[in-house]
Amino acid sequence: MIEIQDVAARKRKEREAKLSAYRKGRIYVPRDAIDLSQYPLSKLTETERIIVHCDATAIVDLIRKRVYTAQEVLRAFVKVAVAAQDVTNCLSEVLLDEAFHQASKLDQYLENTGNVIGPLHGLPVSIKDHIKIKGLDTSSGYLGWAYKTVADSDALLVEILRNAGAILYVKTQTPQTLLSLETDNNVFGKTINPFNRNLTPGGSSGGEGALIACHGSPMGVGTDIGGSIRIPAAHCGLYGLKGSVARLPHSGLLGSHDGMDAIVGCVGPLARSARDLELFCRVMLDAEPWLNEPALLEMPWKRGVANGEGLPDKLAIAILFDDGVVTPHPPITQALNKYKHALARAGHDVIEWQAVDHQNGWDLIAKLYLLDGGAEYHETIRAGGESEVPQTEWILKHAQGRDPYTPADIFKLNLEREAFRSKALAHWNATQQRTVSGRPVDAILCPVAPTLAPPHNTTSWWGYTSHWNLLDLPGVVFPVDRFTATASATYPPLPHSRNDLENFIHSQWNPTTYDNTPISLQLVGRRHNEEKLLAMLNVLEKVFKENAF
Repeated sequence: MIEIQDVAARKRKEREAKLSAYRKGRIYVPRDAIDLSQYPLSKLTETERIIVHCDATAIVDLIRKRVYTAQEVLRAFVKVAVAAQDVTNCLSEVLLDEAFHQASKLDQYLENTGNVIGPLHGLPVSIKDHIKIKGLDTSSGYLGWAYKTVADSDALLVEILRNAGAILYVKTQTPQTLLSLETDNNVFGKTINPFNRNLTPGGSSGGEGALIACHGSPMGVGTDIGGSIRIPAAHCGLYGLKGSVARLPHSGLLGSHDGMDAIVGCVGPLARSARDLELFCRVMLDAEPWLNEPALLEMPWKRGVANGEGLPDKLAIAILFDDGVVTPHPPITQALNKYKHALARAGHDVIEWQAVDHQNGWDLIAKLYLLDGGAEYHETIRAGGESEVPQTEWILKHAQGRDPYTPADIFKLNLEREAFRSKALAHWNATQQRTVSGRPVDAILCPVAPTLAPPHNTTSWWGYTSHWNLLDLPGVVFPVDRFTATASATYPPLPHSRNDLENFIHSQWNPTTYDNTPISLQLVGRRHNEEKLLAMLNVLEKVFKENAF
């Protein structure tokens, strides 16, 4: 066990050594401070503060116009990223020396030619740990993989980012196994939510969520097989997109169950604006990644559609208030109702989405996650001589006591998955019978989770996100508000619990627990309609701004 502890200590010491050269003194954080989000900004100059409050789209425009250099932009974000690590433990691998060398080269190129090298010229982009960057360790939350998984090549998306002029400077924390909606591992430890240190930032892209929420990155890349982009985006007040499978490049990732295709994850962006999600997708697909990754569909990005071309004047939106398993906590229901009333006031067609089979959907996707009964996860953890962190223990219990599925079992499960998708598609199409326009709804507005960012080690219902992975529908998360616990506020009582899980989650409801946490919602679209989904999000946000009381 001493050897194992030495691996973790060595990884953390090396990370600290690389960060220390760029740290401008330690930031003092009082022990009783709950909201940590502003501390990483405390040592910025006024210019640096302006830079880190820009979204990615603005940053690349400002660099192109020579308002700021790539080095100035990188310096500002690095200053915050180092401090964000100190207060949230959000980083894994660090390549700051290389990043500044690249920024200098980009500045020289722009100076010499008058042109940018690509659409992301000079943009710092953070990368989730299990996405390969050549020359960097890729422990992916496993002690047994540390120092044994140094990438010999870049992931395809990393190659595209480099060619577009992006600057890679940090990799971010992931949980043990990656199959978790919190971020905790035995290599680097637990990541905390910058808005409330007692709560999780989500997972498995939780390092990205915490870093971007602190303004330590303008854009990050995550992955999502059950909510791993959308949950951190929601818990950290960001925008996050999970597309449909085979749309965005996904090769060059390292994780357990490589080669398993019963349920497949997706790469996607986390950012500070909706337009940054569009920028990321456009850059990825303008690079024609299907020429290098056979699994991808040849579907060029339709920029006009993403900007609203072809959208009906009045949208038809279905709102899912309750999935039939766990009724969300009051702040989430209140947010849904605010959007419902704003959309109705603006003349859009709003109906209630009738939940179908969400518990059955979870039972099925949990089997697809753990076809081998969790054997590979157990073996990898055992090989590293480590123990399971709490959320790993929770997910692996879903396969406890059963043998791995046989090929015949897997064939049957795949048939169940396709039947489930067919039923859901028919259910969506049938909404034409309930809309004013007589056409099916354009999108579903729904919660991202039944709670706001929960206390560490208590995440226990994935259904509001994993359901859409099972159906392979694109989902985008967006921030609505920040929750403030006030003594005078009153909330409607939660309904009678229908099951033990709902009883536990309802028992968690205490306004003071969730003080200062972001409130976010999710918009779900038709399969492979990412452009239309982002266009509809723009409409919803505009409607809410103009019609909310």
